[in-house]
Amino acid sequence: MKKSFSLLVTGVAMSTFAADPTVRLITLDPGHFHAGLVQKEMYPQVSPVVHVYAPAGPDVTAHLQRIDGFNTRADSPTHWEEKVFTGPDFLDRMCQEKAGNVVVISGNNRQKTEYIEKAVAAGLNVLADKPMAITPEGFTQLQKTFRLAERKKVLLYDIMTERYEITIALQRELAQMPEVFGNFVTGTPENPAVVMESVHHFFKQVAGKPLIRPAWFFDATQQGEAIPDVGTHLVDLVQWQCFPDQTIDWRKDIKVASARSWPTKLTLAQFKQATGLAEYPDFLKKDVGPDNILNVPQNGEVNYTIRGIHAKVIARWNFEAPPGTKDSHNAWFRGTRANLAIKQGPEQNYNPTLCIKNVAGTPAADFEKVVRAAVAKLDVTWPGIEVKSAGDYWEVVVPEKYNVGHEAHFAQVTQKYLRYLADGKIPAWETAGILAKYYTTTEAFRLASPKGK
Repeated sequence: MKKSFSLLVTGVAMSTFAADPTVRLITLDPGHFHAGLVQKEMYPQVSPVVHVYAPAGPDVTAHLQRIDGFNTRADSPTHWEEKVFTGPDFLDRMCQEKAGNVVVISGNNRQKTEYIEKAVAAGLNVLADKPMAITPEGFTQLQKTFRLAERKKVLLYDIMTERYEITIALQRELAQMPEVFGNFVTGTPENPAVVMESVHHFFKQVAGKPLIRPAWFFDATQQGEAIPDVGTHLVDLVQWQCFPDQTIDWRKDIKVASARSWPTKLTLAQFKQATGLAEYPDFLKKDVGPDNILNVPQNGEVNYTIRGIHAKVIARWNFEAPPGTKDSHNAWFRGTRANLAIKQGPEQNYNPTLCIKNVAGTPAADFEKVVRAAVAKLDVTWPGIEVKSAGDYWEVVVPEKYNVGHEAHFAQVTQKYLRYLADGKIPAWETAGILAKYYTTTEAFRLASPKGK
């Protein structure tokens, strides 16, 4: 059954947008709220008409409600018009009708790799939420899909929002200033040169409302374990920050040494709060203990080398952030002259803060001059960036205007992808990096999970 879901247009002048948009979006089975966040803003080259293909059910309903919320908000409302097909053959219909030229895919990760391949085979460009693959078999399929995308001359890209967080961008820049950072030390498995750690929460607010997650989000066979899922962001940052714009060859440059995973334990009451469901569905009962506690394998770490540098990535999930806190990202870079750390603890009021520590014994006055000169260079791109002494390290002070928040980063990623579409190509280092990170995350799954071996 095909039906239209027309959304209210309020307060947006059509002259703001291109008269003949070159990009027409298709949303495929939007089971994750990230699909909606791509449409939190309008884009001049993107048609306001979006075709949605999905199975009928709560996932697509929640997505359409989210878009409706963007359309009807008081501040800068959007004016998307959703055309929805919810028949059982939604995937085939999407490929046959080709109602748009860019498919946005964000949902059940067990199906995502297949969805990506089918869309590319149909000659459609793809902007996919992470992860593109959650198992070694999925990685093999993804490699084939990238080769197919090259033959079909379509662009395949994933949504890496963390690159647009200001402290992460500044850490990347400072790591490329040898007068400040020196070079990366090699490190060891016990004391890596690079450590990335994130903490996420199952229950939180999105677009000002409590997030209701689908039950399958808690099933690792559908969502993926921690490293193949949110760990994708961290592995991406190791590559993007430490080797900017460089082509990483997963066959030669990555060596995965070890990995492990462990569960987050949720009560039935917590599961109900996060999903709205009164009972565990049958597919989750394999993970429910005799105490009726759900064991969600959403914590993990992986130790590996990238071009000989030791790195560790850790991804954790808790149920809910303590009052005054939120999802967090901590990162440590060890250099021959300085260490660069993003901290987000109580000393930083749980706000990400970039710190620079002198480790080479450079006289304090000389090190201060180097740091201030480096920050002056950053000020050219990010006006208002400053630095202040914080005991035995220097703290980078970021104006509030740059802290736009996680939800705003989706528009920034989409704008980058639209520029690649206009250019007709994605840089070679980007495509190589996508394959390198999914090799790393899926190999970590293989090593950590008996099911993956």
